[in-house]
Amino acid sequence: MVTAYGRLAELGRKRLSLLRELLPKPGLIAFAVDPKNGATPFQVKDVQEAAQAVGQPLLIAEAGTEDQVDKMFAMIAERNVAAILFGASQYFQVIADRLVALAARYRIPALYEWREFVTSGGLMSYSTDRADAARLAGTYAGRILKGEKPADMPATQSTRFELVINLRTAKAIGLEFPPALMAIADEMID
Repeated sequence: MVTAYGRLAELGRKRLSLLRELLPKPGLIAFAVDPKNGATPFQVKDVQEAAQAVGQPLLIAEAGTEDQVDKMFAMIAERNVAAILFGASQYFQVIADRLVALAARYRIPALYEWREFVTSGGLMSYSTDRADAARLAGTYAGRILKGEKPADMPATQSTRFELVINLRTAKAIGLEFPPALMAIADEMID
């Protein structure tokens, strides 16, 4: 059975793979995580295992406050990190504009959790399709309102994922998307 944490871990592996595909020379990749998020240990374990399997150097960077975010980006610049992979975090969603602005200022490629990061100027995101997840939630709510007991209903998760890329941001940081990634993108912002 795949738990919600397991699904986040699977997404972490895929996001790491997409980020590596984007970079001509992968180099050191930072995995930015929120230490206050309960899913962080699961995400870190999975992304570390995925990185080790392909020989990808990985730096775990924790940030759960604005001060820690500033220090994280300074450390990333100091260590010549090639790219940042952001883990799932409600805090990161709250400060999305700040994370996008810092990545732009440091001219570092970043892959985020949700498409909203990309529409705000972030480079790319890979996640479940929120509309599909909302449809599933609505279906469950309807079944419950019709009298079904939640305990008797099977657990389901969205199986639709979307890759969103921002070509304008790529150009601004001097990065060109490989044709293979552009071919599988669900949305390209220009």
